[in-house]
Amino acid sequence: MKTNRTRDLLSKGKTALGTMIGECASPEVVRTLARAGFDFVIVDNEHAPFSLEDDSRMYRAARTTAMDLLVRVPDAQYHLIARTLDAGADGIMAPRIETPEQARLVVDSVKYPPVGRRGAAHRAIHTDNEPVPLGDYTQHLNANTMVIAQLETRAAIDRADEILAVEGIDVALIGPADLSVSLGVPGEIEHPLMEEYIGTVVAAAERAGVASGIHWGDAAVVRKWMERGMRCIMYSSEMNFLAAGARAAVAEMRS
Repeated sequence: MKTNRTRDLLSKGKTALGTMIGECASPEVVRTLARAGFDFVIVDNEHAPFSLEDDSRMYRAARTTAMDLLVRVPDAQYHLIARTLDAGADGIMAPRIETPEQARLVVDSVKYPPVGRRGAAHRAIHTDNEPVPLGDYTQHLNANTMVIAQLETRAAIDRADEILAVEGIDVALIGPADLSVSLGVPGEIEHPLMEEYIGTVVAAAERAGVASGIHWGDAAVVRKWMERGMRCIMYSSEMNFLAAGARAAVAEMRS
């Protein structure tokens, strides 16, 4: 069965680089991003209009590559998390985590007993249609399914140490847009208050022994936080890459 490359990189203290799919539910987009060299991609099921069938086609495309495919679920609820994982995702990102109780629910929904309470589903997509004993199956997925907790409000970051003390969280990832709104500085990613709160998460993650990360479309901002210790890096999105490439092509042809 497949080993989670991103989780393995982070567990070894290395950096994992990913991006987000938010508009184009295309297997070819997945394969193109994999060929570009990304370690992982996250499908945005919180804000994008994707169906489970759309997701499934992208999961199957990712299985033909070395890239991991994770999903930002719409909410931290068992039925949304478990169904997404059963369909083939390599992990989930849970938005709007603000309490250790929410974080525990997420881990319980991702992991099989004895770690969590996820219902057993012996899915062919995870075994590549090979016969795998159920005990081996659940043990492997417990070790290879990623859990990213998205901390994106003042309330969440004020309790960052408590949230990240929940065993089973792999990454504390900043949601800078929502955090900026929560702090009263919408879109001001480099505002001193944003710097303070993002830095708080980096420090809390280091104390907890988990990776910290961020998703943003400005490369300079992303590189700055990499230099300050972030290792789970999400840069831009498939639509931004398409738009940038198209603008560059038009500019070159008309120059």
